[in-house]
Amino acid sequence: MTINPRPLARGPRVDLRPFTAADQQEFTALARESRPLHHPWLFPPETPAAYDSYLRRLEEPVREGFLFRAHADGRIVGFLTINNIVHGAFRCGAIGYGAFAHAGGRGLMTEGLRLVLRHAFEEMGLHRLEANIQPANTRSIALVERAGFRLEGLSPDFLFIDGAWRDHERWAITSEMVPEEGAEGAGKA
Repeated sequence: MTINPRPLARGPRVDLRPFTAADQQEFTALARESRPLHHPWLFPPETPAAYDSYLRRLEEPVREGFLFRAHADGRIVGFLTINNIVHGAFRCGAIGYGAFAHAGGRGLMTEGLRLVLRHAFEEMGLHRLEANIQPANTRSIALVERAGFRLEGLSPDFLFIDGAWRDHERWAITSEMVPEEGAEGAGKA
């Protein structure tokens, strides 16, 4: 397995890294293995061609993509993309993410999301991140709640997913809402 030697950020148990072409085989295998966990919420690339297309889209200036790798074994545990990035007065992006089945329930995505928040707000200069989540996706809602996102409302028929227009709850966090490192709750998984 080829791993990018320099993480963008390092947490106690995971590293934040960009997507690379070298991650294709591992990522697509994990996406196929995790299909039952992801369905019907998201559909990460499961084939080499789909991964290559995904990687090309992440090169667009309105997107950034990140992988979370566990320190313990170097495996990819999850991923997150920031889409629809707008700079200027708005300085906002919308996130999408997923954990892989082998890493679920261990707090690794919570740690990874916190690394992304710091990177997005400090390195990328964003002020706000949004997550649009289907109301029945309780695990995803719990993740953003642990990270400090606030519920801002419901968007009916918001995204076309799995053959239908789906309602989504709108969750958001601004740079001022992120707890300082070491603050109460900052290290909880």
